[in-house]
Amino acid sequence: MDKPNTGAVYVCDSDELKEAGVGVRFEVRTSPTSTPLPAFAVRSQGQVVAYLNQCRHVAMELDWQAGYFFDHERRYLMCATHGALYEPQTGLCVSGPCRGQSLIPVPVIEKEHKIWWLSDLPL
Repeated sequence: MDKPNTGAVYVCDSDELKEAGVGVRFEVRTSPTSTPLPAFAVRSQGQVVAYLNQCRHVAMELDWQAGYFFDHERRYLMCATHGALYEPQTGLCVSGPCRGQSLIPVPVIEKEHKIWWLSDLPL
């Protein structure tokens, strides 16, 4: 299986991401020497989306247990610490202390049943 491009980093197989289900955590770097940052990928409305795993209120990870990003209705991504709710497709905070701010997107693609982080694109 060929990578989609030279800057692509494997995240997971496509079937690991079920619609509004458990997400996959991974790490990203903004440069080869930078500290790794936590990120996650989930599937929402049939699309794979990925964000830095940091609440916009305070830079704490969103999931209350590894990979559990959706609220109980599986409608929004939720910060387990602050209760902020984010639209999965856009990362926009629609409720909570950081309303109006957005999660930082991580560029990913789905190709040949695999999810890839496009590490050569800026965050």
